[in-house]
Amino acid sequence: MKKEHQYHSEAEQICCAVDEKVNSKKHHDHDHDHDHDHSHDGDGGWKMFLPAILSFVLLMIAIGIDNYFPIAVFSGWVRIGWYILAYLPVGLPVLKEAFTAIKRGDIFTEFLLMSIATLGAFYIKQYPEGVAVMLFYAIGELFQTLAVTRAKSNIKALLDQRPDTATVIVDDNVVSKKAEEIKIGEIIQLKPGEKLALDGKLLSASATFNTAALTGESKPDSKQQGETVLAGMINLNTIALVEVTTAYTDSKLSKILEMVQDATAKKAPTELFIRKFAKIYTPIVVFLAIGICLLPMLFVSDYVFNEWLYRALVFLVVSCPCALVISIPLGYFGGIGAASKNGILFKGSTFLDVMASIQAVVMDKTGTLTKGVFKVQKVVAATVSEKELIQYTAALETKSTHPVGTAIIEYANGLEKGVTITDVEEIAGHGLKGKANGKTILAGNVKLLKKFGIAYDTAIENTPYTIIVIAINEQYAGYFLIADEIKEDAKTAVDSLHRLNIKTVMLSGDKQAVVDAVARELNIDAAHGDLLPEDKVRKVEELKKQNLKLAFAGDGVNDAPVVALADAGIAMGGLGSDATIETADIVIQNDQPTKIFTAISIGKKTRQIVWQNISMAFIVKAVVLILGAGGLATMWEAVFADVGVALLAILNAVRIQKMKF
Repeated sequence: MKKEHQYHSEAEQICCAVDEKVNSKKHHDHDHDHDHDHSHDGDGGWKMFLPAILSFVLLMIAIGIDNYFPIAVFSGWVRIGWYILAYLPVGLPVLKEAFTAIKRGDIFTEFLLMSIATLGAFYIKQYPEGVAVMLFYAIGELFQTLAVTRAKSNIKALLDQRPDTATVIVDDNVVSKKAEEIKIGEIIQLKPGEKLALDGKLLSASATFNTAALTGESKPDSKQQGETVLAGMINLNTIALVEVTTAYTDSKLSKILEMVQDATAKKAPTELFIRKFAKIYTPIVVFLAIGICLLPMLFVSDYVFNEWLYRALVFLVVSCPCALVISIPLGYFGGIGAASKNGILFKGSTFLDVMASIQAVVMDKTGTLTKGVFKVQKVVAATVSEKELIQYTAALETKSTHPVGTAIIEYANGLEKGVTITDVEEIAGHGLKGKANGKTILAGNVKLLKKFGIAYDTAIENTPYTIIVIAINEQYAGYFLIADEIKEDAKTAVDSLHRLNIKTVMLSGDKQAVVDAVARELNIDAAHGDLLPEDKVRKVEELKKQNLKLAFAGDGVNDAPVVALADAGIAMGGLGSDATIETADIVIQNDQPTKIFTAISIGKKTRQIVWQNISMAFIVKAVVLILGAGGLATMWEAVFADVGVALLAILNAVRIQKMKF
């Protein structure tokens, strides 16, 4: 996949990407995964370490002979040749890269720094140090490769969720077809354990699927006939038939994959600064090294060229910006990977930084904090039994298509069956009238009972939720309290945000009384109801005038203007809507509001790790640079300041992959 390759190579190339040209199409025409020839050849595993192992063994033998087990023959050109032999496995690829980069116009790269430093060491006869610098540099590169691969593992897991082939029923025959060749309307046969290749509609009576690849949740999801099933879902129990409703390239999973793979295009400000810094920093370092070597001859009476050249070489090795320019993007890649593992998709590392500094979270009510589905919350029977009240009301509501009626029928759970309904009349703006087993039933709002002059308990008029009052044979019989059900983790989500001192605000088009009731239950700081889309925009603008960094969480479709206005737009349940994926900056796939807190936590931890690496790299390098220029540091300290710090930074960056949020 072209985009996958782009993602991979950009990540790994960033260490030496002193010029953006490395990301050009021309530079990506080769097939291997890593643009550094010395890193690995695509086979992976232990084979990529072979050159470094060979070089290390030869170097250790030479140091042993030099210092502990002298051999007469190991002198002169034999000794030089041995060190050259130890240098070539790790040094030759770097020299080639330096030469190639110069031909491309990229003169000041880390390849040039390392080439000058190591060849200079050979020139002044510091052969062990020359080999050691290149060896440890190569080892650092290998660890960079491994770290980046680890950082991408969650995204690769996503890529693996889309099968290349699927079993299709054609004229009562079962045939295997390439997924991209399957057309809308064709029927896929899905065996237990198989992954669905395309979005579709379930034709079987029921089936259970593992949706972890899409939502991050391992809990099985049961689907009924006619319900939507998505590419990447794994069938768990019986053979299922699925009618394809979406082309291969337009599936929800395809859109998600495209989004994640493109995430690296939106760099965080810190990342962009470091890359720009490296472009300026590297040539300055080269000229400073030349100055350290040559300028002292104007001021020092006993000037020795080789001594000052050595100091310059130490300076070059230390100054290599590798620790910064690999560990920082790696930190952000790790953050994006950790988020995707938790069912959160960031559209770029810049939004990790934004989420880390969020001061207020504005949330839509319906679909974000509530399930967006009407449910019977309470049944109160007055003059009849509760069973009878439910039975007659549900039977009458079978003649209605109103969502409230559907909620009552669902609550009855078949209790209404066997009741004969006649003479049904819908009274506009009031409710229904009809006969159930010969009894006259009225079901609707309080206005319905007032219309027919039936007395009822007036206390119910103060209830903020939807009330369906019932009269049987012209006598008040009770009521149903119906409300949009609050999500199980909504209260936890709000409490978690409060622990971070983040202000919570709820905006909704629902009645203010309903909104206030939900806000009280969830302990939300501020709640505004009766809002049109333009009113929501106005409320968000008011918050922004308070200089608050804010995120907006909603469905991403109706709330598109608000999503655009917020510093970070969060779409809840991104699998439900194409528009959600298009408009939002962050997509929460499993519809859980607690994931807002998780996204903020990942953003904060990513920023912390990035700044830890920046601080560590600058402090260590500054100390050793000063010591090196003063002649107090050798190549061995320089190796630690470069490769050692880079490795520490890399290990620190990949920590986020193991963290639980």
